[in-house]
Amino acid sequence: MSSGNLIMLIVILLLLVVLVFLALAEMGLSKMSKPRAAAIAEEHGRVGPSLMTLVQQPERWINPLLLTVNICQTVQATLTGILAGNLFGGVGVAIGVTLNVIVFFVVAEAVPKTYAVLNPDRAALMSARPVRALTSFAPLRLISQALIGLTNVLVKGRGLEQGPFVSEQEFLGIVEAAAEDEVIEHEERELIESIIEFGDTIAREVMVPRPDMVIVANTSTVTDALNLGIAHGFSRLPVYGSDEDDVAGLAFTKDLIRAEREGRGDLPVLDLVRDVTFIPENKPVARLMREMQEGKFHLAIVADEYGDIAGLITLEDCLEELVGEIVDEYDAEEVEIVTLADGSLLVDGTMHIGDLSDEIGIELPDDDVETVGGLVFSSLERVPEPGDTVELAGVVFRAESVEGRRVRRVRVTPPPREDLAEDGQSVESDA
Repeated sequence: MSSGNLIMLIVILLLLVVLVFLALAEMGLSKMSKPRAAAIAEEHGRVGPSLMTLVQQPERWINPLLLTVNICQTVQATLTGILAGNLFGGVGVAIGVTLNVIVFFVVAEAVPKTYAVLNPDRAALMSARPVRALTSFAPLRLISQALIGLTNVLVKGRGLEQGPFVSEQEFLGIVEAAAEDEVIEHEERELIESIIEFGDTIAREVMVPRPDMVIVANTSTVTDALNLGIAHGFSRLPVYGSDEDDVAGLAFTKDLIRAEREGRGDLPVLDLVRDVTFIPENKPVARLMREMQEGKFHLAIVADEYGDIAGLITLEDCLEELVGEIVDEYDAEEVEIVTLADGSLLVDGTMHIGDLSDEIGIELPDDDVETVGGLVFSSLERVPEPGDTVELAGVVFRAESVEGRRVRRVRVTPPPREDLAEDGQSVESDA
């Protein structure tokens, strides 16, 4: 081997070592969170500042590091081809390039990145100071910025300024994996998932619908309203206004009790109503809960796009989206799902479609409606009658109990596991 070929071989091996380190650094720093970096920085005084700088400003090192990797890969592959050609001719080039791809993938990609995934703290500590020094090299940083600027011109982007590094679905996947590995408790996982979903929840999805509301007639007396509140165990009752399409305000049970004890039970309940807050049905629950905390009110009336009463929502309804059902001594515990002997389910018509999807493991359509009863009603395109069935996504829905125009109970029969289809199909109902 000539001295020139020997020098090329040494350079190729050195570049391979550099690529191993860069792969380790890329994965290790990418896996490092800000809280974890802060904790490590307190334990390692010399490396800590470099690590914190890189984690807090990832845009300062990602692009220069990737550019360095690209340059090293290109040079290493080129030199490998030249060396193989000098030593073995044309056939040697093909063999050399093939072997280089295998060696590069295993040695310079899979091994260091797997190590960094298994030992993220150690990988980040090993690479923090060298990477900071590398990315502080002005020419490299300027070239990477120029190339990113060109990229942004071509794709109309803003580089790393847009979007989080971890999407919502990726984050939920991380949480689920952490729960399976017993890093966090399953209860903690459920709470985290509830918080993520909470941001997308709107008032219409958690409100008490208009037919289920307990409303005091505007002609009622204080005694009548108090009896109604005691019968249902409510501390606040909406009171009709001039007609049943309007709510004049809220009657507080404590106000009614005080008036009753003072001998004013025959007064019109309208004399004691307090102001009530109206909100649109598409108002985010997270924002509503903050407004309830700031405004110190516990109940709001939900109005649809036409201004009609759609339902009501309480602070407890908002909290239940985060922590699950809150049952007190006045609540009659209702079983939302009953499993029957044949494997079918008897569910409440007001059950949310998403909850049923989670229960049976099949994605059900919920674009236009939100409850199981509403799904049956919408699919039939008429008022259901007991016994009416409809099939969606391979699941058979049978209306078991109907009150007026409302579907109270629905029998749900999922398909056998081996017959589950990829996509749901709607089948005409048979009355």
